[in-house]
Amino acid sequence: MKTQPKLLSSLLDDLVDANLILFNQGVVDAFGHVSVRNPEKPHHYFLSRNMAPGLVAREDIIEFDLDGNVVDGDTRKVYLERYIHGEIYRARPDVMAVVHSHSPSVVPFSAVKSSPLRPMCHMSGFIGNHVPNFEIRDVAGDATDLLITNQKLGAALSDTLADNTVVLMRGHGSTVVAPTLKQAVYRAVYVEVNAKLQAEASRLGPIEFLTDGETQTTQKTIEGQVERPWQLWRMNARKAQLSWQES
Repeated sequence: MKTQPKLLSSLLDDLVDANLILFNQGVVDAFGHVSVRNPEKPHHYFLSRNMAPGLVAREDIIEFDLDGNVVDGDTRKVYLERYIHGEIYRARPDVMAVVHSHSPSVVPFSAVKSSPLRPMCHMSGFIGNHVPNFEIRDVAGDATDLLITNQKLGAALSDTLADNTVVLMRGHGSTVVAPTLKQAVYRAVYVEVNAKLQAEASRLGPIEFLTDGETQTTQKTIEGQVERPWQLWRMNARKAQLSWQES
């Protein structure tokens, strides 16, 4: 598939904005990352160099192959967990963007098996009623750093994700996938929102979660309007970055 240069340039600009938005929305802090598949070369993807997402600029974007290798000889330091992205893109041709984060309301659900993460509001139907939880001990034993630092671990994580939109990572965080970059950002934000709401609601009593039918219908309806939050979040993130950089 041939992409117009302006369209590819716009996609990379969106990737920069995605980093800023995820930071500004509290999904990532100094850690976490977001990538987008190269639409011209499906076996390549774009990801920032190893840095805090809130500082990413266009010149920080690097192109990788699915094995996690830099494709143009760039020697700057890269993310240790880039294998998350490559192995998911390898296994899931429908996925065009990936977000990995340690958002604070989500992490507890990765470690408390008796309280599975489930969609409880119309903004989070995409979560579905089964969220798999990756257990790194099953692949690499009980003395790892819990990070996905090689292809074997990346492939195991991808296998656990299967055809879902979200996979939890025990004691670590989550990874969210989507058919577009803007949807991936939206989903990462609302996984965090849903987790916070679910934890709060659980203190009040039994939760009425979405049915399977409701998850499908709400996903279709709400994600059809993804430009609305994207435009707002992008404006706020850009202003926020300028504000604290100038202070």
